[in-house]
Amino acid sequence: MTSVLLVDDEALVRTGLRLILETADDITVVGDADDGRAALDAVVRHRPDVVLMDLRMPVLDGVAATSALREREHSPAVIVLTTFNTDEDVFRALAAGANGFLLKDTPPTELLRAVRLAAAGDAILSPSVTRQVITRFTGDDGSRRRDAAARLENLTGREREVLIEIGRGAANADIASSLHMSEATVKSHVTHLFEKLAATNRVQLAIAAFRAGLVD
Repeated sequence: MTSVLLVDDEALVRTGLRLILETADDITVVGDADDGRAALDAVVRHRPDVVLMDLRMPVLDGVAATSALREREHSPAVIVLTTFNTDEDVFRALAAGANGFLLKDTPPTELLRAVRLAAAGDAILSPSVTRQVITRFTGDDGSRRRDAAARLENLTGREREVLIEIGRGAANADIASSLHMSEATVKSHVTHLFEKLAATNRVQLAIAAFRAGLVD
């Protein structure tokens, strides 16, 4: 059972998210909060697997709350919620350690899938907007690309292949299928990528792939 904490300053949004999530047999909503400060306290009380975090809230916004959670040991996965995929706060939240983001008009089936993926350690970056997100982080500087490519020199061939798939927004199960390996083997490669690239989440791995020019 995946436990979820809802964080949004609008009660109507929290109610709507709860109704969608509670249609799933494997997901439970353990609590909610209406600002970032209350969210930090609620995480201590409820210990959720996943936090759905609004970006713009009073007292403490979603970016600051995400950053504070990431500084804690055994922090939950964080998916930030936004109205626009070009929102500057989206990029700040990803840099702060969010596992990904969803638009607030995301279809219910995609919301459920995103929560499951986040709980499993996958990044939530839609392939259609991944390039836009990464470009904002990296730019197109040639020397930066060469430096990024040099960081990958100690990767094995399989690790490089897995990194490319992560850059394309693929989940572990999809990578296992496309590269003809078990999901356990994929997870092992991802763990090695975290260690070798000093990354803390899959978003950072995706950024590394794009910076090095492995993904168009």
